Order: sequence, then C-alpha cells, then structure tokens
Amino acid sequence: MKKLLSILFAAVLVFSITACSGKENAPAAAPDEETQNETSNETDSDETASAETTAPGETESGSVAGALEGVELTVGTAGLFAPFTYYDQDGTTLIGYDLDFLAALQELLGFTIKDSVQAMDYSALTTSVAEGKLDIAMAALCATDERKKVMNFSDTYYDSGQITIINKESSPKEITGIEELKTGKYKVAVEKGTASHLYAQANLPAECIEVHDTITTVYESLEQGKVDAALQDTPGIAYYIKTKSDSKLEMVGDEFNQGQAPYAIAVSFKAADAHEGITEIFNKAIMELTDNGTMAKIDEKWCK
Repeated sequence: MKKLLSILFAAVLVFSITACSGKENAPAAAPDEETQNETSNETDSDETASAETTAPGETESGSVAGALEGVELTVGTAGLFAPFTYYDQDGTTLIGYDLDFLAALQELLGFTIKDSVQAMDYSALTTSVAEGKLDIAMAALCATDERKKVMNFSDTYYDSGQITIINKESSPKEITGIEELKTGKYKVAVEKGTASHLYAQANLPAECIEVHDTITTVYESLEQGKVDAALQDTPGIAYYIKTKSDSKLEMVGDEFNQGQAPYAIAVSFKAADAHEGITEIFNKAIMELTDNGTMAKIDEKWCK
C-alpha cells in the first residue's frame, strides 16, 4: 500500500510541474488598464501635435485660402508713413506697402473690411487696438515687448532698422550718428508712439527729446532747422528723401536698433477671442504670400 501511494504521489507531482510550465497553451494576457491608457495618451498626443501645426481653415495642401471667408474686420492704419501707409496725391486715397499687403491678405483669406480702413496717428492706433476698437492694425507697426502686453502680433513681415537724420545745412557737423545724440547736447525729434520714440526714451536724455504727433511735423521741424536731428525707421526716411527733391535732410551713421523694429500685423485680444486662430491664420498667410512671390513684388514696388 505504501509503495502504491508513493507511485501515485509522484505521478501527481510530475503532472503539476508540467502544467505550470506549459506556456504554449496559455491564453494571451489582456493589456492592463494602465497600458491601455498609455497607448491612448500617445495617440491623443500625436493627434494634438498634428493639430497644433495646422491653422484653422488650412487645407490639406497647406493653404489658408478662404480661411476667414465671411469674417468682417475693423482695420486701422497710420496714413502718414510712406512708403508703407500714406495718402496719394488726391489727399484721400490710402496707398503704400501695407495697403497692397492688406489687399493681398483679403484676396487670399476672404475677409471683408467694415466700412473702410481707418487712418489715425500711431498713439491713437495702438490705443484703439489695445481697447478692442480695432480688430487689426497694419501700419509698419513694430511688435515691441510693451505692445505685446496689450495686443497680439503676427510673425514679422518686414524688419526695419532705424537711422539718424540731420539737416545738411543747419545741423551741427559733429553729429555723425546715434552716439552723438546720446550726449544730450542736441534737440532730437521723434514721432509719438513709434519705435524711434521708444528707443529715444530708453537711450537719450529726456530733456533733449522733442515728441511730435506725426512724422510729417518731425520732417518739417528738421527741414526748418528747429531741431538738430531726428530718428526714424530707415525705409520711411529713405523714401521721403528719394521723393522730395528739395529736401535738406540726409541719413548719417549706421542703422541701429536692428531687429527691434519688426513690422507685424497687430491683432486685438478681442478679435483673437472672437475668431479662433486668427493670428496663426495671418502667420500662415504671410508664409504663403512669401512663398508665392507676392511679398517680393510688394517690396520691389515700394522699398527699392
């Protein structure tokens, strides 16, 4: 009996060991909940990353054509900063680089302008965007850190340096660039609310700065010898000198503040809330108009 029991016990033990190690017949384990969640999260992340690279209204081909179809925007400009935005000889028609750029954006994106483009000085223009009275502004407007606190900006579409301007007949001969103006010995005119104004406030003694409401009176004051020098974005003063045959003004020294005067489309926070992704749509449009040669044609027309 004892011998029989020993044989039976051994048989049971062998069967047990064989069953525990028989992996080829074991069913595949179902993924646990944590694994399923990780897989799901990875998929969601991939989809999110893909969505973030696509602007609202962008087609599969990458174009944003018609992305703002049916959208009406209030638009502002300055009207006093040739060659980017100024009045034609009739005194009522706005023309310039920014107006051609605006027309190209309209044609591509499909938005309409409420009433007409509103022209105002830079101080009022930036205030109107900050307060949501304007949806966008296009006026060689610099995307400064201070402005970014109260409005959105598109990518840069034109990067301008600034330059010192003197009167060839009346300005002191020792003024050869921006460094002499930092001494505080000379009266310097700037347009209120511009990048030149901001630069002057940060780098020149306050008592030597003369602030004007428009760039027109800045030029007039220097032409008449009422100030010793002026500061302005290089394209603006270059165009003025080129087109005004009797001007006494000239540019001196090297460009300064380069990379700090990036022209961009200003977009109010109110417009950004009302039209999802509008700033990114403008960014894509700038890229598309650059790639198809439109921006180069506008630049050739107004800045060469």
